[in-house]
Amino acid sequence: MAIPVAVMFTGGKDSTYALHWAVLHAFDVKVLLSVKPKRKDSWMFHYPLVEVTKLQAQALEIPHELHYVSGVKGREIDEFKEILLDIKERYGIRGLVTGALLSDYQRMNFNIVCEELNLKVYSPLWRKNQERYMVELVESGFKIIITAINSMGIPVKLLGKVLSISDIHDIIRLSRRYGFNPAFEGGEAETLVVDAPLFKRRIEIRKSRVIREGPYSYRLLLEDVRLTEK
Repeated sequence: MAIPVAVMFTGGKDSTYALHWAVLHAFDVKVLLSVKPKRKDSWMFHYPLVEVTKLQAQALEIPHELHYVSGVKGREIDEFKEILLDIKERYGIRGLVTGALLSDYQRMNFNIVCEELNLKVYSPLWRKNQERYMVELVESGFKIIITAINSMGIPVKLLGKVLSISDIHDIIRLSRRYGFNPAFEGGEAETLVVDAPLFKRRIEIRKSRVIREGPYSYRLLLEDVRLTEK
C-alpha cells in the first residue's frame, strides 16, 4: 500500500524535485505544505512566493495548504510542529517529504519534529552531488527560473530566464570561480519552477521587473503570473 505523505513545498527546484521523487517512488502525496515565515531571516524555512505556490499546486492538481510561522529561531519549530500535527490528523499522513539538500539545521529539526509526531522523514536530495543535480534537473525536464540573486558572480541576466543546460554549466563554472554553492544552498539565489514533468499546466510570467536591493542582491518582482496550457 502506498505511504501517505505531505511534501514541504516552496515552489523552488528542491521541493519540486522532492515531489517528483515521491511520485516516482509510488508515495501517495496527500498535500503540498507551504510554510511562510513572517521574517526573511528564518533559519528553518525559505520565503516562498505564496501566490505562485498556489498556482503551482493547481498546475499539479494536488491539494495545497499555506501556513505562517513567526520566523523566530526556536519558536518557529514549535509552531511548525502544531501545523504538522494538524496536517497529520486531517490528511492521515505517515511521512513528510522534504527538499533538504545540505542544511544540517533544517534536516535535524524536520527529523526531531517528525519523530515526536511518529512520522517518517524522506529527504531524497540529502548530500546529493550539487553539480550533477543541477544538470539532472534540466535534463529531466524541469523549467527553472532564478527569482533572486544574493551573491557575487551570478549573472543578473539570468533573472527570470528559464535555465538551459548551457546556463547550468555557466553557473557551475562561476561557482568554482567565485565560491558560491552551485545549487544555491547557501541562499545565493532563489528559484521557481514554472514547468515540470508532473505539471498538467505551466506557469506563465507575463509581467515582471528586476529590483536591485544591494551591490550583489537583485530580486525579480512578479507582477502578472498565470496558468496556461502546455
